[in-house]
Amino acid sequence: MLDELSKILATLDLPADWIGLRGVREVTMTRSVRDSLPEQNSQSLTQGVMVEVLVNGQLGYGATNSLQPAHLQRAAEQAYRSAIVASHHASHHVTLADRPKVVGQYTSPFLKPFTALTPGEINEVLVKICQTLKVSDQIVKTNAMVTTTETESWFLSSNGSEVYQKILRLATDYTATAQEGTRTQQRSDNGWLARSYQGGMEHFLSSDLWDRVKRIGEQAVQLLSAEDCPTTNTNLVLAPDQMLLQLHESVGHPLELDRILGDERNYAGGSFVKLSDFGHLAYGSPLMNITFDPTLPEEYASYGFDDTGVPATREYLIKDGQLVRGLGGLESQTRSGVPGVACVRACSWNRPPIDRMANLNLEPGTSTLEEIIAAVEQGVYMHTTRSWSIDDQRHKFQFGCEYAQLIENGTLTKILRNPNYRATTLEFWHNLVQVGDRSTWQLFGSPVCGKGEPNQIMSVGHGSPVCAFANVEIFGGGN
Repeated sequence: MLDELSKILATLDLPADWIGLRGVREVTMTRSVRDSLPEQNSQSLTQGVMVEVLVNGQLGYGATNSLQPAHLQRAAEQAYRSAIVASHHASHHVTLADRPKVVGQYTSPFLKPFTALTPGEINEVLVKICQTLKVSDQIVKTNAMVTTTETESWFLSSNGSEVYQKILRLATDYTATAQEGTRTQQRSDNGWLARSYQGGMEHFLSSDLWDRVKRIGEQAVQLLSAEDCPTTNTNLVLAPDQMLLQLHESVGHPLELDRILGDERNYAGGSFVKLSDFGHLAYGSPLMNITFDPTLPEEYASYGFDDTGVPATREYLIKDGQLVRGLGGLESQTRSGVPGVACVRACSWNRPPIDRMANLNLEPGTSTLEEIIAAVEQGVYMHTTRSWSIDDQRHKFQFGCEYAQLIENGTLTKILRNPNYRATTLEFWHNLVQVGDRSTWQLFGSPVCGKGEPNQIMSVGHGSPVCAFANVEIFGGGN
């Protein structure tokens, strides 16, 4: 498609200062099984081109699902008209410095292609997963799902950019629901679609698959007879699968520069962070080190270039607890005067790219899991997101988990059900007292982060070690 788009770009008749074409072709396959019976077997294809133009310091957008030159010319004219209208109400002027020339390519590494298993073989594995989840008659529902996405994109511009990317993503989800009388408990594989990775079928047929699946069923049954989580202020230890949500909601979204600038408030709220906080705010304890890193091969939102062509690099957002950098592309960096990252992304060919978190990770510390637990006299160790609530400034939050264990005198003891905790963002991160080492660090992700109007559902990745927080309000409740 690169040659075809290059020829079309050369023929576009438009008095614009700059023109960019972003072609996207995406194939998604989803297969799911419920209670050992096939539930969904689908495949979808979407393909089209976004035309972006710069006129009088403003960007305009037009899109088409056709590669006919006349249709792309029409989309370009629509983008041009939009830019002209925007120029009459401009609060900021975009320059060519926000769309620099770049040439390169990126392809997701993988071990087993998506074609390594036939659709029938995939369904056979999913059925076996459901059968393995049903460890007893107390398991009343089982679900197993796998979805694969192959995305190719081509970015060209009138100032010479040529970028090709091919990204392979795979996500799985396995859950078991247990019931005894009126009591119901659910256990999942680290959370809904949390096992989202970049690569091939090796992430589906992983070496630990059957041990994980059996444990899901066993823990769902265990929760039926477990005690409710107590209500108290105590030490809280979070597993990496719950840190996924903690990073996403209380660090990622608050640091998006377009949100801080006010672009996002109508849909999903703003942020308590101010532009003047960058370089000055103590976001958490000195143990807190957060990186933006789209360069990790297996992490779900890795890429070589963002959707404006800016090369992806690993950058610290928070270093030793201090806020140093925001989640914003070149336009937001110019508008805000705050350093940012290559994170301007679009969910498809018919959406303009906006500031989006991608891979957001908490760097490992020096403590083993055994050392973290041994240092806690009284506390609770929580796993796996079950519910979440956070205010529209990303300040106060309340999160629920699937599974927990009580910590007594440095030892994990009884299992707890319905664990929850609440806090305010800065207070919580200042109470970070221990960070696990590399042996406790795990990668997870999500394909369903929503933002923007019209809405864009986007992939994100989050890696974290086990972490311990002091003096956190925890409580039980829920079913």
